[in-house]
Amino acid sequence: MAVMEKLKIFVVQEPVVAASCLIAGFGLFLPAVVRPILDSMDSSKQVPQPALRDVSIARIFLYRLYLLFLFVD
Repeated sequence: MAVMEKLKIFVVQEPVVAASCLIAGFGLFLPAVVRPILDSMDSSKQVPQPALRDVSIARIFLYRLYLLFLFVD
């Protein structure tokens, strides 16, 4: 049996495991490719830091939103 046939049978029999392997593959592959590309780009442009007050307000808002959806039926 060829490797591709075995792979097709595996995907049909275990679709969740196959999807997990595919997602894990992307998770390992993308940082290895994207990070060097981003590092090679011009990094002289500095992004201004957000004000600490704005960050804390955003965190509080997201936490309250999370709690809202957590306890809503």
